Amino acid sequence: MRAHLGDQLVIERTTTGAAKRDGEIVGLHHEDGTPPYDVRWSDTDEVTLVFPGPDAHIRHLEPGRPVGTDAPSGPDTAEAEAVPPKAPAPGPGDIGRRVAVERHRQRLSREETARRAGISPGYLEYLEERPGDPSLATLIRLADALGTTVTTLRGGGMDLPPGQGHALLHPRLRDIGPEECRTLLSTHGVGRVAVTASDGRPAVVPVNYEVVDDAIVFRTAPDSTPAAAVGSEVAFEVDHMDEALSQGWSVLVVGPASVVTDPDTVRRLTDHAHTTPWPGGERAMWVSIRPAHLTGRRITPADG
Repeated sequence: MRAHLGDQLVIERTTTGAAKRDGEIVGLHHEDGTPPYDVRWSDTDEVTLVFPGPDAHIRHLEPGRPVGTDAPSGPDTAEAEAVPPKAPAPGPGDIGRRVAVERHRQRLSREETARRAGISPGYLEYLEERPGDPSLATLIRLADALGTTVTTLRGGGMDLPPGQGHALLHPRLRDIGPEECRTLLSTHGVGRVAVTASDGRPAVVPVNYEVVDDAIVFRTAPDSTPAAAVGSEVAFEVDHMDEALSQGWSVLVVGPASVVTDPDTVRRLTDHAHTTPWPGGERAMWVSIRPAHLTGRRITPADG
């Protein structure tokens, strides 16, 4: 019998009157996937160490094998399990990517996140790096450990505007100093630049930005709306909201925008960019905003 993290262990219970039982394998004790396993039982949500008997089999849930394809234990399957078919290693699933993003945002290690969620670090690694289908109980634990919601980890609210939660009972709005603003801007992310478009109307558009030598830089195309920032003073805003706690912060940068023309600087920006622009296409024009004014605000509980 061999299993992977995220597989299900099914106990058929051949004894009269005994109920069938299943659980999610959340911990392995041998690299080859042989027993024993740490199993989170679906009926109790408890994790126990299990040495499977002859009435047990594995239900594989990894990509490339249909859900519900059972691999019963026994001598007739030992040879087939010893030489598993080779397949390209799959990439992370949507839930795993969201878990990893939230974990990095909270500056938590995998070990600390797993400890808070009560799961195996190996299972968290599996979830972040390969498509997985964690149980609702595991998602609830992960959401609680990361200070977010199950809906957020599942991506259910991605098409809804942020900030639909109730306001805090006793909110506190305070100004953020320049140093904290620079920390919150960090090195890269998604922000919004406010410009006057070519038709004379004001426009606010999101851009993938970097922070280099205290300047905000982003890539765009010469005929795009963000390119209208060049040669004028513009506003650039970044924020983050915690829907579950109804709190958050925003940082506003105001300053002149210009085109980066030095070939060496352009090459350095392109080579060290953390991400490519999400809209895709040819966007080789780098725009730099030099902060002249840097302000921010944060909403927290009054006693926070």
